[in-house]
Amino acid sequence: MLDQRAVAPARDALRETLARVFGHAEFRRHQEAVCREVVAGRDALLVMPTGAGKSLCYQLPGLVRGGVTLVVSPLIALMEDQVGKLQELGLRAERIHSGRDRSASREVCRRYLAGDLDYLFVAPERLRVPGFVPMLAKRTPGLVAIDEAHCISQWGHDFRPDYRLLAESIAGLRPAPVIALTATATPHVQDDIAAQLGLIEPQLSIHGFRRTNLAIEVIERAPSERAAIIAEVLAEPARRPAIVYAATRKVAEELAEELAEHFPSAAYHAGLDAGRRDDLQRAFLAGDLEVMVATVAFGMGIDKANVRTVIHAALPGSLEGYYQEIGRAGRDGLPSRAILLQSFVDEHTHGFFVDRDYPAVDVVRAIYKEVAKGPVTLEALAQKSRLGTAEVIEKAVDKLWLHGGVKANDDDTLEATEVEWAKPYEAQRKHRRDQMGHVRRYVEAPRCRMIQLVRYFGDDEDEPCGQCDVCAPEACVGQKHREAGPEEIQAAERIVSLLQQSSSLATGQLHRRYQELGGPMDRRSFEHVLGGLVRGGKVRVEEATFTNKEGERVTFQRARLVDGATLEVGAFSVVRSGRAQPPKKRAKKAPAAPRSAPSAADREAAPHVIEALKRWRKLEAQRHGLPAFRILTDKVIEGIATLDPASEVELLQVKGLGLALVRKHGEALLAVLRDVR
Repeated sequence: MLDQRAVAPARDALRETLARVFGHAEFRRHQEAVCREVVAGRDALLVMPTGAGKSLCYQLPGLVRGGVTLVVSPLIALMEDQVGKLQELGLRAERIHSGRDRSASREVCRRYLAGDLDYLFVAPERLRVPGFVPMLAKRTPGLVAIDEAHCISQWGHDFRPDYRLLAESIAGLRPAPVIALTATATPHVQDDIAAQLGLIEPQLSIHGFRRTNLAIEVIERAPSERAAIIAEVLAEPARRPAIVYAATRKVAEELAEELAEHFPSAAYHAGLDAGRRDDLQRAFLAGDLEVMVATVAFGMGIDKANVRTVIHAALPGSLEGYYQEIGRAGRDGLPSRAILLQSFVDEHTHGFFVDRDYPAVDVVRAIYKEVAKGPVTLEALAQKSRLGTAEVIEKAVDKLWLHGGVKANDDDTLEATEVEWAKPYEAQRKHRRDQMGHVRRYVEAPRCRMIQLVRYFGDDEDEPCGQCDVCAPEACVGQKHREAGPEEIQAAERIVSLLQQSSSLATGQLHRRYQELGGPMDRRSFEHVLGGLVRGGKVRVEEATFTNKEGERVTFQRARLVDGATLEVGAFSVVRSGRAQPPKKRAKKAPAAPRSAPSAADREAAPHVIEALKRWRKLEAQRHGLPAFRILTDKVIEGIATLDPASEVELLQVKGLGLALVRKHGEALLAVLRDVR
């Protein structure tokens, strides 16, 4: 508990600094309580959605406490943005990350030791550099802030092994209090963050997940129908600017090309060079582009307050990612809308990605047994085709390393350990599939969309939003409804009758009993009728759990009658099918984004180029204290040497090189290639 004698002075100092330095007359909701705890020296875990004001909860207490606030952040773009904003306020803020040269980083370290900084932002991998943490410990920070803290949890949606070393580093910087911040963490992830970081009796603050200005719709449509629906929704100028999220680069480009016939639109994805991405981002922020059709590569650190609509053109892979993406709508507080287009086929797509990225446990075990025969290189393993494709073997070795099943020696050979890796890996794989199950239940459950989301993140608010497709079907702009027909009304009366006989029933059990009475409806049509009863105020559907024989918690939907509901259901609406009518085309078509450059698979990789790239990789691995394959795999090295790229956009054509890796290593890789040409 806080020392009450210190509360008033701390409050006075916080409010005075809030006004004098940051120019705010008042705190946002929940901010002050968190700031007071941190100023008093308590550890804290803060879970607030993007745009709710998390950053102030370490920036302000850091100033009031005095000394340097050390901020660990994995996003270079966001780090640069934060440092720039603090410097504009006249504060002494600096950063150290892979995008800065050594001389600049050395100067920042000098200023840190001299006490000439208010804030120092560092990338998590920097803490691996020998001597860096002892240097920080020479001048203990006044506060340590861990941004994007969900990255430390293997149950989070963006697990990063570099974060696992933070606890050891933080221990050497005590007694500074630690505040961990994230926009997306379920209760399970929250517990793991606190444990992995070694937080000491942290003050938990999970607030702000309800978005009162955001109306959510979920629409079931085949992929072939979605472009027309998106065009129809966005035809109304008041629903733009908009972000449309697509599952793949190809879909993003095709959608952008089609939408550009109606209003200024373009595609944004990792296959575009950095200059093109920057140009598109500036055009969108300036209002020259009204619709950005993007993969999830777009959005991190983007601060455009007046986005009116966010549309998902396919089922997202997790509710964590989905919530973060729809949170980019309506940051100015004005009414905005999020629309999710989906069908069962999307789930198959995500299932494919999970199986690709998380090989079956039996496959990983076979590769582990091969490593256990004696030290072996990843390249030698990849040549054993009976173990699977080179890609599968690389994924499996990566997972074994993450869970401690193998270690990498200085000569780049892999060696098996005695660490129990199978159970935690199997749990992680299951968790990834469970995330998909949460998304499926979210789109199918006839419950307030906002309540489902806030409950998922552990927020305890339970007042219906009054504006989603479940709460207010008449206000939908994409989802269409119609009055129920005679057969649907009859089905509804049977459902009510069954619920009158039981206090509550699982929705699956309710459907089975309905069919036992001769009900002809399939499960999907049945869910539409049940949804109509929910919207009509007759039935309430809640999430419930039970523990199965294996000791696993299983989530399901339970239906019960609303108090006072009668057998007479009266009129109600159900979801209406039908094709959308796209708006008229623009007279002048906006220029579409350039398509990805063709690959050069027919070339041969020069051995001396491969060797040069591997020498660079080894030095980079030693610098970060990582095995070489965690920097780049042999397959990626060979792909670079084969393509012989001359720019970032060409580097992105190499399979296995995503936007994050190109941003991190692109300049160095291109320099190596220039030297050996």
